[in-house]
Amino acid sequence: MNISEYIDYTLLNPTTTEREIINLCHDARENNFYAICINTSYVPLAKQILEDTNVKICTVVGFPFGAMSTKAKIYEAKNAIKDGANEIDMVINLGYLKSKNYVSVLKDISDVKLAIGEIPLKVIIEISELNKNEVVKACEICLDAKADFIKTSTGFSKSGATFTAVKIIKKIVKDAMKIKASGGISNYDTAHKFIEAGADRIGTSSALDIVKDDILSKLEA
Repeated sequence: MNISEYIDYTLLNPTTTEREIINLCHDARENNFYAICINTSYVPLAKQILEDTNVKICTVVGFPFGAMSTKAKIYEAKNAIKDGANEIDMVINLGYLKSKNYVSVLKDISDVKLAIGEIPLKVIIEISELNKNEVVKACEICLDAKADFIKTSTGFSKSGATFTAVKIIKKIVKDAMKIKASGGISNYDTAHKFIEAGADRIGTSSALDIVKDDILSKLEA
């Protein structure tokens, strides 16, 4: 398994500098990561650097709380795509979900997906804020909204991805949607276990450490 093909190399800190984005892009090119995941303001810069590569540009919408209006999410997503984004990671409206206002949760996701068309949409459900039943319901809504991925976490809440959550999500969505495990994945063994549990993509800011672990383990084998 080539772990690089699963990695969304992530840098979403509010203090991220242009130099850090440039370095992120160069590292992604060098290691053939599937994608980078960055804030929308840096999409044009990343587009310039990665234009002649296969590295995808993923960006976040409604980040990190998901509580802004659907119209704002749509504008942000469409503008990011115009700037060069290839994938959109959108945060679910947790308040609506907790209120059991499932119609509004569905509309929020569906309207964004409709607005961006064939561009892959990952819906971040923030598992650390949900109980098991809420995770199941969020998955069912994402299926109905025809999203492309469920993503476990923003990385800005109490905790990140868990094996239990990924297995629950996989049981619900089966092969109808893909899964991005994100948050707290910092070494090769953990990343590999998440893939075995059902994850199709790994969101991590520790991508270089994961690749280094992979290389060392192959040398020792």
